Amino acid sequence: MRTSMATVCISGTLADKLHACAEAGFDGVEIFEPDLLAAPESPEEIAALAGRLGLSLDLYQPMRDVEGVDEEIFASVLRRAEAKFRLMNRLGIDLVLCCSNVATATVDDDDVSADQLRRLGDLAAGYGIRIAFEALAWGRFVDDYRRAWRIVELADHPAVGVCLDSFHILSRGHDPAAISGIPGEKIFFVQLADAPRLSMDVLSWSRHHRLFPGEGDFDLTDFTARIVDAGYTGPWSLEVFNDTFRQTDARRTARHARRSLRWLEDAVSRAMPDAPAELQMLPDSAAPSAVDFVEVKAEDTSAIEELLGQLGFTPRGRHRTKPVTLWTASDARVVLNEQHARGWEPRLAAIGLEVDDAEAVDLRMRELGVPRAYRRTYATEERLDGAIAPDGTEVYWAQAADEGDPAWVQEFEHGEPELPTEITGVDHVSLSQPWDAVEEATLFYTAGFALRVDSSTDVPGPQGLVASRVLVAAGGGVRLPLNVAPPILAAERAGVALPQHVAFVCADVRAVARAARERGFAPLEMPANYYDDIAARFALSEAEVDELRELHLGYDQDAAGEYLHFYTRTIGEVFFEFVQRIDAYAGFGAGTAPVRLTAQGRR
Repeated sequence: MRTSMATVCISGTLADKLHACAEAGFDGVEIFEPDLLAAPESPEEIAALAGRLGLSLDLYQPMRDVEGVDEEIFASVLRRAEAKFRLMNRLGIDLVLCCSNVATATVDDDDVSADQLRRLGDLAAGYGIRIAFEALAWGRFVDDYRRAWRIVELADHPAVGVCLDSFHILSRGHDPAAISGIPGEKIFFVQLADAPRLSMDVLSWSRHHRLFPGEGDFDLTDFTARIVDAGYTGPWSLEVFNDTFRQTDARRTARHARRSLRWLEDAVSRAMPDAPAELQMLPDSAAPSAVDFVEVKAEDTSAIEELLGQLGFTPRGRHRTKPVTLWTASDARVVLNEQHARGWEPRLAAIGLEVDDAEAVDLRMRELGVPRAYRRTYATEERLDGAIAPDGTEVYWAQAADEGDPAWVQEFEHGEPELPTEITGVDHVSLSQPWDAVEEATLFYTAGFALRVDSSTDVPGPQGLVASRVLVAAGGGVRLPLNVAPPILAAERAGVALPQHVAFVCADVRAVARAARERGFAPLEMPANYYDDIAARFALSEAEVDELRELHLGYDQDAAGEYLHFYTRTIGEVFFEFVQRIDAYAGFGAGTAPVRLTAQGRR
């Protein structure tokens, strides 16, 4: 599979973009005309640079408003096109993208458009150039790829074919089934972009909200498989207009983009019974079954130790070779790390996941080119493989133990026998994301660990909406809400969105709250107005509401069950939550979250 990317996808100068694409492993690029016009290098120098970097120049784009016009305007189209064709010869590019007319079209007639494309093809052929005609989703007359193909058929010229762009087709809800009726040799180019489903005009949607494959709501697997099945053998190219990607580091974004195509290649090869040999699957992913541990790192972890002790965790000892301690409550394991943390306030630094096949995850992560986490281990210690998530969190994975504690727990010495507790494990880990990392993080977890996006919501807070996207593993053993703060808060906190938090699941959260209070624990206090609202919304007795108020418990209810929970106060950049799910409740107490955010803000 040959890969390509439009230079418009990433930030920097044209030379910067070429270097970034080459380093990320792309085979070629589309040259976006404004990038070339702004470049200080000549077309020949750009071509030479691409050659030195091992990049092919696959497409020049865009040439706009070339068909559906009167003859006077078409004469100017030919003059303009000839100048572009001479420029393309200097670059060594033999394919140009021609978009369906948006601005100057006055003739809504397929025969006229076909005739004009035929004459444009005659001119292009004289320069050794081909034309890929694309139906823009907002084209004045031609806004459907099926009509674009009909016009190309009528043009009947060897230098005229179609470009199929997933956004223009799927954003309009057009059925991609008709792709099978286009001969592979007449599909001159394919551009790929994912996107969230949004209710807005399609032009703004396209210009600001495209995503890389695997990050949005489009079925790109089916779309791309249909194109491959039609016989297309050209590059799979990304054309992603996104305000975030055009502000972030070009090299990082290019690696992110290349990873998305590797994911898509795997998905398409699995979806096609007779996939071409050049499509390579990734090693199978082993979806995690549970959270193995969470790690809090700080220069001084004593405040977290005190808090865990109040909540019923047991100190299980100190690691035999590292300044690291372990606290446990049944299958909930918290590692406190004072190693290399000078000046750090407590923060969630790492999570560990239990998987059925640790080797398969390791191989998959290597194929995806994910940055690896390094942790020194000695010969007698359990090796933990890990990767660095886009937000900087280290994510480790280990083979799930058949029974009992995982092997690495035995490396902690001189601990106390575990106390009885109502805490049973980790319910979810909320990972706050910098504004520029959430899409990349989504791909990291879905492509690497086979998690899926379960839900997305906006939570109102005192400084604006917090966007939350929940990733879950099959079976529900791992839940990872990804949260992004409002821009003003993210800016104030230098890109760190919100405190991270770990939620522990309890068999009886009321008992945990009462026992913690007896040990001196002070919960995050919830206001009286919150409990007045609970009494109004839910059919709870006065005594039940009074108990919630006394223990500062949050409460939610849906058709499937109930949710009780309480929060600790924030220490550094982390806090804990303790939850009890009754029956099949699957949410996260969304009604409590705005109250919690305000209470944390007050403190």
